[in-house]
Amino acid sequence: MKITGRSSSITNAFINSIIPVVLPSAEEVKQALEILRMTPETFQCAYCGSVASEWDHLRPLVKDKKPTGYISEIHNLVPSCGKCNQSKGNKEWKTWMLSSAKLSPTARGIKDIPERIKRLEAYENFKAPTKMDFAAIVGPDVWAQHQNNLERVQSLMRESQALATKINTEVANAYKAL
Repeated sequence: MKITGRSSSITNAFINSIIPVVLPSAEEVKQALEILRMTPETFQCAYCGSVASEWDHLRPLVKDKKPTGYISEIHNLVPSCGKCNQSKGNKEWKTWMLSSAKLSPTARGIKDIPERIKRLEAYENFKAPTKMDFAAIVGPDVWAQHQNNLERVQSLMRESQALATKINTEVANAYKAL
C-alpha cells in the first residue's frame, strides 16, 4: 500500500468540503421522481433500471482534480445503483451510458437505454443544476490559500511515502537477516 495512492481521495475531500449540500424537500424529490417516471415504490437506477441504492451526481462535482462548480442539490442528483455510480465516475452521463466502459448500461446490455436517455434529458431540461464559481465568490487570496493547503498535504504525503519506502526496505532487510 502506498500513502500517495490516496492522493485523489485527498483532492476529492478538499473539493467536496467546500461544495454546498442542499437537502431537497419531499415535494422536490417527488417532482424529480415524476420527471424520471418513478415513484417511491418504483425507485430504481435512472441509468440501468436496477435497484437504486444511492443518489448520483448527474454532472460531476470534480473533474481534472478541480471543482466543476456544480453543487449537491436535487437538480444534479438522480437515483443510481452502485455499479453505475462507480462506473460513471466523473464522466459525462450520456457519453458514459452509450460507451463500452465496464459496467455501463451499454456494456451490460440494458435494452431500454434510448428511453432512459430521454428521461434523463427531460430531467436535465426541467431545471439546470446550479453552477458556481467558488474562486470568484471567496476571492483569489482565500482560493489560493485553499489550493496551497491541498498542495502542502499532498507534498507531505509524497515525503511520507519516500520515508515509508526507506523504512519498509530496512525492515524487509532485517527480516531476511533473521
